[in-house]
Amino acid sequence: MKELLLSANSLFEESKNNISLLSNASAFLNDTIPYINWVGFYLYENESLELGPFQGKTACVSIEVGKGVCGTAFLEEKILNIKDVHTFDGHIACDSASNSELVIPLIKEGIKIGVLDIDSPLYNRFDDDLVEYVKSISKLILSHYKL
Repeated sequence: MKELLLSANSLFEESKNNISLLSNASAFLNDTIPYINWVGFYLYENESLELGPFQGKTACVSIEVGKGVCGTAFLEEKILNIKDVHTFDGHIACDSASNSELVIPLIKEGIKIGVLDIDSPLYNRFDDDLVEYVKSISKLILSHYKL
């Protein structure tokens, strides 16, 4: 994992703006995490979460704060690791093939930026080691994100 984090940091350092940073971050995560079908960002804008850079099938464009896994994680400012999205009340199904989901709120210097969202067609895809890996990548992303 340490080598992957070093690679990610080198890649993210090259980014001149947030769009290139998040685009490469979603591509990097897509390349390094097997058995996922969507990975990307929803960014807080105009009182809702708006679709940002991602890898995967077309996605929901806007998510209301407090709705679905992404909106709930953002509102509550906590990581949500949903082993079976079909049991999450109010789950927003952008891709019917998704069965588990990991959402990490992105907050820098007290400013809520959005969320990192990863979906998998497998149930219970995100074990503790994978959650720690994605948390580490999220910290790297935030260290390079320009407010």
